[in-house]
Amino acid sequence: MKKPVLLVPAAIFTVFAYLQLNDPDPVHWTLGYLAVAVSFVLTAFGRCPPWWRWAVTAVFGAWLLLASPGIVHWVQQDYPDITGEMKASMPVIEDAREFLGLLIAFCAMLPLALADRKP
Repeated sequence: MKKPVLLVPAAIFTVFAYLQLNDPDPVHWTLGYLAVAVSFVLTAFGRCPPWWRWAVTAVFGAWLLLASPGIVHWVQQDYPDITGEMKASMPVIEDAREFLGLLIAFCAMLPLALADRKP
């Protein structure tokens, strides 16, 4: 992949990390999204070791699995709107949003992790 192409997702995940600063639990989300952004920047400049890309991908994969009950609960509740305002009575909205964020990060990291595989 070319450098400019890799810097676009790096910028996007940096914005994602910044937006997490107002979240009730910002530390792990901010650090997670920054790890993805750093992975793209380091890969763009040929400085990202494969073990790092695999580690970040594995962490997001495991985190995704841990969050999967939330998305199942969202489906069971007939897909309530996740774009509206958060309500204490509807924690499934936050669970679905978190799951989708993890899915985006995992899907972004997977091609980076697989990039070094020999055919």
